[in-house]
Amino acid sequence: MDKKDIDWSTLGFNYIKTDKRYVAHCKNGEWSKGELIDDETITLNESAGVFQYAQTCFEGLKAYTTKDDKIVVFRPELNAQRMADTCKRLCIPVLPKEIFLEAVEEVVKANAKFVPPYGTSASLYLRPFIIGSSPVIGVKASEEYQFRLFALPVGPYFKGGLSPIKIMVSDYDRAAPNGTGNIKAGLNYAMSLYPGKVAKSLGYAENMYLDAKTRTYVEETGGANFIFVTKDKKIVTPKSDSILPSITRRSLLIVAKDILGYEVEERSVKLEEVEDFAECGLCGTAAVISPVGLIHTKDKDIIFNGDETKVGPITMELYKTLIAIQLGDIEAPENWVKQIL
Repeated sequence: MDKKDIDWSTLGFNYIKTDKRYVAHCKNGEWSKGELIDDETITLNESAGVFQYAQTCFEGLKAYTTKDDKIVVFRPELNAQRMADTCKRLCIPVLPKEIFLEAVEEVVKANAKFVPPYGTSASLYLRPFIIGSSPVIGVKASEEYQFRLFALPVGPYFKGGLSPIKIMVSDYDRAAPNGTGNIKAGLNYAMSLYPGKVAKSLGYAENMYLDAKTRTYVEETGGANFIFVTKDKKIVTPKSDSILPSITRRSLLIVAKDILGYEVEERSVKLEEVEDFAECGLCGTAAVISPVGLIHTKDKDIIFNGDETKVGPITMELYKTLIAIQLGDIEAPENWVKQIL
């Protein structure tokens, strides 16, 4: 399959316009059948619900070119379900799974030339989102909505690819108990922008957020879940009602247990025990896994794997195995990989 003339090796995680995107509209609680369009711009009333009360949510998933030149996407049904769960929490009429999956398939097919070739470490990132589109002034849900899905080729989320990053424990809170931390609402990410700016100004790539109630338990970063490895090679991930249920994290735990044979555990993780772990990583659709070499706390710097510049062996094994599944190099668990072309 012919590809666009792009230097795939230099791609970052930035917006690039592609040929087609998908749009569907909701009125009176009913979603219309969607369609592919060319125009990347949106025209809305100045009082649209998305502007006034942040009524918006989004998802993220990727399409890949496999070794045998097929184009596939990874577990899109889970993204459809997570968007449905987010819709319920934000009083948005639930987008039917069929529309979500049709949008994924149609946008990937229409932009197939933008799917990076096999072996480039790049992918086609898909961004589905919903916005409240009708005017509101009183605090209430919008009466109309727009669902869109666009795509763009991307490289590694963090510069340097799979190399350890440094993060810091934030003084700010990401999500409140019984709040919206467990859904993919745009407002959650707005909350992390200023703390992220602070972290970067101090030389750190990201923040570690603690639970807002006691500030003693690890939750997640602004855009990824944590995954830890104990010294006896157990895989541990934090468990909390205010953590986003990462599809990548859930997949990695299955890979670790059922394919690689490691013991896995989802539980509350206290900040004070983090220094006892051998390895640490951030996992999510955008980054897959970003190894963490150092975590800065108020009292000390915690260094993993004995050297903040090295990737831990189990983190590397998890990364390579999941990527191999996504690229079709090894057999995937049933229904994990959906072929588009």
